[in-house]
Amino acid sequence: MTQFVRATVADVDAVTALTRAAYGPWVALIGREPLPMVVDQAEAIRHHLVDLWHDDGVLVALIEMVPLVDHLLIENVAVMPGQQGKGLGHRLMDHAEATARRLNLPEIRLYTNAAFAANLAFYQALGYVETRRAAFRGGHMVYFSKRSGA
Repeated sequence: MTQFVRATVADVDAVTALTRAAYGPWVALIGREPLPMVVDQAEAIRHHLVDLWHDDGVLVALIEMVPLVDHLLIENVAVMPGQQGKGLGHRLMDHAEATARRLNLPEIRLYTNAAFAANLAFYQALGYVETRRAAFRGGHMVYFSKRSGA
């Protein structure tokens, strides 16, 4: 049975490759690499909760979460392009919500680029509410929030 596995520094190369593949299609749209493509993945793994989903031993999806005092911040959601549309995004988000409840955090927050229309629709369909927009690197970030039920 497949389940989430916490990333370790041994997973840095695989996490980097997955993140670059998942976010690569957005580069042309916004004219630069999205933030998850340029962060230090080793630092993220050391300081955040990075949970991996494998299919037949191959990393196909991940979610990076940051527990804060009053909420869980979702920093990165990445699914291999060939695996998108198979429900993994829902599985990742369900996992984040379960993590927030387990950590007794009452809220989940996330952000995405306003140009990523598919992301906006996905998060809204899951019940996330837009809380604000802010200028960012020539575009806009959209911030979302949802109660976790904790």
